[in-house]
Amino acid sequence: MTYIKRITLFLMVNLGVLALLSLLASLFGITPYLQSSGLSLGSLLLYAAVMGFAGSIISLLLSKTMAKRTFKIQLISQPQSSAELLVYSTVQHIARKEGITMPEVGIYPSAEVNAFATGYNRNKALVAVSQGLLDTMSPDEIEGVLGHEMAHILNGDMVTMTLLQGVVNTFVIFIARVIAYLLTAGRENANSGAFYGISMVAELCLGLIASLIVRWYSRRREYAADAGSALFLGRDKMLSALKRLKDLQRMVDTRQPSFATLKISDRPNMFSRLFSTHPDIADRIAALEGYQR
Repeated sequence: MTYIKRITLFLMVNLGVLALLSLLASLFGITPYLQSSGLSLGSLLLYAAVMGFAGSIISLLLSKTMAKRTFKIQLISQPQSSAELLVYSTVQHIARKEGITMPEVGIYPSAEVNAFATGYNRNKALVAVSQGLLDTMSPDEIEGVLGHEMAHILNGDMVTMTLLQGVVNTFVIFIARVIAYLLTAGRENANSGAFYGISMVAELCLGLIASLIVRWYSRRREYAADAGSALFLGRDKMLSALKRLKDLQRMVDTRQPSFATLKISDRPNMFSRLFSTHPDIADRIAALEGYQR
């Protein structure tokens, strides 16, 4: 779990919730799409939409609680050090400037250089930074990263991601059951264990493939968050943070699979780029250098 942050945690929770909902539906025989005349595609689509959006919405509502427990985040109520004061005051400054409720702010014990934001709406959000980030970056660079995370909150990226995931879930459930129905040779075998087993396996496989769409969207939103940080605090701070991460990237032991803030791969290739939630850091630097307010 060390490098799993905002989007990846959301995707994992979503996949788990979706599997649980599907299992419960199977156990209780909730199959309105299976009719005497065969498979009702209209009923199946409605069922898939209800289940799919329920899975993504539950994942969103659980995201902040899961993040706190998973990463053992220590919330800052009264800053006790200069680092805590910097983190707290930067988030507070942007929140006041943009007219939103102050997010919860915390630090989690990890040597990695990382930060993330989550929450089901901009007035109920959480911003967390690793101890490694505080120990590694300069105050300006820390501010740049915090501006990036606040931009995610203010842009409503988690809510938009939830809606996209709901659509993806809907098609995953729909296609998985069509596949299961065809493989079990129709209505007479559709209530068998084979039907439910094939449905769940197909959901898991299709869910992993469909996550590529969500990850692609996440990569696009990173550019917007970088620009948001530049808007809130000035471009130089975010640029400095990205360049520091680029330098750290070069220093990483090649045996490590990934490093640094915002899920940066140390050896990006076509496969890792497809499954990454963030674009290559060099691309982000180039995009930010061309940013104009």
